[in-house]
Amino acid sequence: MVTRVDATLAHSRLSGDLLERHVQLACLLEVSAAKPGNITPAHDFADATYADMVRSALALGAAFARRRARRRTVGELIADGVEATARVAAANTNLGIVLLFAPMVRAAVTRRDNEPLRSAVEKTLLGLDVEDAVAAFGAIARANPGGLGEAPDHDVRAPARVSLREAMAAAAHRDSIASEYATGYAIVFEGGLPLLEHALQGGLSTLDAIVSLHVGLLASRPDTLIARKAGHAAAEAVSAAAREVREGTRSLEDFDAALRSADNRLNPGTTADLAAGTLLAALLSGMRLP
Repeated sequence: MVTRVDATLAHSRLSGDLLERHVQLACLLEVSAAKPGNITPAHDFADATYADMVRSALALGAAFARRRARRRTVGELIADGVEATARVAAANTNLGIVLLFAPMVRAAVTRRDNEPLRSAVEKTLLGLDVEDAVAAFGAIARANPGGLGEAPDHDVRAPARVSLREAMAAAAHRDSIASEYATGYAIVFEGGLPLLEHALQGGLSTLDAIVSLHVGLLASRPDTLIARKAGHAAAEAVSAAAREVREGTRSLEDFDAALRSADNRLNPGTTADLAAGTLLAALLSGMRLP
């Protein structure tokens, strides 16, 4: 059962190293759940392992600690997160998480007492400028995520000309994380949090609830990492299979096996990032994960 801590108490406790711990816990819980097609304690990828993800989680917590978050812009936090990760992992393990977490972390340290997290996130997004885009573009190019390709507008390898939110809005149709910047985190707050709460209220353990969250998000929208790597038809087929799991006509084990291949082209990595973003939003909103 989910319980919500009094909002004032939850906000007042967001001090010291608590924000750092929330960031670390969200990352660790996400990667520790047996989500289909992703890195888990039982499944490594050739270029990234569960241990890499754990090290990245710990490093990201330190980069996003409260004292740092108060004096760094969103763009600088993104650059800090990518740099911290690069020091502990050879591959890009968490760029999507870094991009999702940075505005929430910044919102968490600037919001007023009793202000809902989503309202604070929207204010943070409204304040993004070209300098945030410059820092973020450099960090994304450095991380060199799979399927990056070249963008027709606001390519990260070119000089930034608009605010980070405007640049993300231009990419929203092809990247779910970019769409969160444009919509005020609609997927996290309107999709992810209700899915997570419903799973926990149904009696699932925290890790099983995260798997349910992941499958639910994947069933509701194609994974944009899969679309970039394997094409839109493949991404749609994976979402259709996720709906079969939700409906009980396909086993989670069979779905997981179908997503695993040597090149990880069907890895629903963007959906995993959105699950991590949902977990951080839950923790920052005072939700207890039993």
